[in-house]
Amino acid sequence: MREVALTTDAVQTATGFGKRIRSAFPTWRVAAAGSAVWALTMAASAAINLFADGWQTTAKVLDVAMVFAIGATITFPFAYAAANLIAGRRRWEARLAAAFLCFAIGTIGITSALYAFAYRQHFAHTHAEAFSITWMFQFAFTTAGALVQFAATGARLYFPIGFLALAVVSVWFARHAR
Repeated sequence: MREVALTTDAVQTATGFGKRIRSAFPTWRVAAAGSAVWALTMAASAAINLFADGWQTTAKVLDVAMVFAIGATITFPFAYAAANLIAGRRRWEARLAAAFLCFAIGTIGITSALYAFAYRQHFAHTHAEAFSITWMFQFAFTTAGALVQFAATGARLYFPIGFLALAVVSVWFARHAR
């Protein structure tokens, strides 16, 4: 009988946690609008910085801006949910901090992963046969190299526009999302 009670408690806990996760995500309207605005802002931040630096061609700038836009689009609903889960119904300051961290880490993390994927695809033709030991080392070191390169050169494209947008979305989240 005790085993049945433990199982029932575990199911109720799991069900409650599932409901909490589902309720943490934004509505589809907030997700769509937020993703669009976040994507446009991050893409604009990257493009403006690259144009200001006199960087290569317009097509290359648009390629980089597209990676930033896709990363931001994917990030928004998950960062929103993560911030909701972390902050819960805490005070305004806690919600602000949770949003700031989740949107910053999420945006940089997902965008750098997309960059690493594109970087890996660029060098794939020089790598050994897929899933061989050599290929695994090449995959790991190419991915690591791409992440380091993004940290050194790509993350700067978020400043100052992306950083200001991060502050704005964090304040918006802290005041409106519940």
